[in-house]
Amino acid sequence: MPKRKSSSKTSLKAGKSSKKSCRKRGKVKVAINGYGTIGKRVADAVSLQKDMCVVGVTKTKPDFEARMAVKKGYKLYAAIPERAELFERAGIEIEGTIDDLLEKVDIVVDCSPGKIGAENKPKYEKAGVKAIFQGGEKAGVAEVSFNALACYDKALGKDYVRVVSCNTTGLTRVLYLIKENFGIEKVRATMIRRVVDPKEDKKGLVNGIMPNPITLPSHHGPDVQTVLDVDITTVAFKVPTTLMHVHSLNIVPKEVPKVDDIVDVLEKEPRILTFEESDGFTSTAKIIEWAREVRMRYDIFENCVWRDSVAVVDGEIYLTQAIHQEAIVVPENIDAIRAMFELKSREESMELTNKSLGIGEIRA
Repeated sequence: MPKRKSSSKTSLKAGKSSKKSCRKRGKVKVAINGYGTIGKRVADAVSLQKDMCVVGVTKTKPDFEARMAVKKGYKLYAAIPERAELFERAGIEIEGTIDDLLEKVDIVVDCSPGKIGAENKPKYEKAGVKAIFQGGEKAGVAEVSFNALACYDKALGKDYVRVVSCNTTGLTRVLYLIKENFGIEKVRATMIRRVVDPKEDKKGLVNGIMPNPITLPSHHGPDVQTVLDVDITTVAFKVPTTLMHVHSLNIVPKEVPKVDDIVDVLEKEPRILTFEESDGFTSTAKIIEWAREVRMRYDIFENCVWRDSVAVVDGEIYLTQAIHQEAIVVPENIDAIRAMFELKSREESMELTNKSLGIGEIRA
């Protein structure tokens, strides 16, 4: 760990309970830098763990999310010190700035927008705290890229870890399972990407489909290779939807399995859910509607694989899955914290994380 600088249905109950738990010894003290789409979900997830606690969260401006953070019991700090006065003028109580928060924690989970995490890293280095970055950052920002299933042990004791993106997380989980059970010669994957998250109202396609990028390959394949040794080529398209991503996978295995064997492997993994068209799951809209009934914020931490799509044709595996971009990386952030502090083995950490978030307890 860097040398520390000396200092002079998940529910609303998750946040409120963290205030008391942070006073207990032996827990990893966590800061969330960026209480937005991912940050608020990570904060709630951390506050549900028995071996870590949320010391504080940050916001760049005094908006409704800042007010919600305070209402839920999280101590709020200004992410940009120069804007601290804005919170006071808005009548929102803050505990200080990000610099004050970093003096109180062991690790910061950076959930700021893409590329901002890399700009924040020198601040974390100066404060002597470990840091987790999200998939919007380039791999070079951290010592290792992380996926709990594929490379938990590589993050043991590390100071800087990058949790790979939502698409890469979804791809890696499935490909790890296929590789471990049947081997992989080659993967070809097409990503149909949601254009923005649901709350965004300043940008996005209205009536079009955008190759992303137009040239081959998309960044997703090389990103998968930062956490899993596999031959993969990916293409991606942005479409005017906000709900989920969809992946169409074509996998050339080393050993040709039966469809039932593939489904059995997928369904044994708690972080994979299977859905069937006969149950009404005809689109991502139906999956989200189901999730609204079973999870807070309709968060789906698992891959959503259409059981009907799993096929073996001419010795090659085909399947289609949906990925909830707002939630799928949340359990990975929790497991990354445990790995970085060497608290638990991969199996132990994933089991604890799964239980706290209700992963494996529901089936479509």
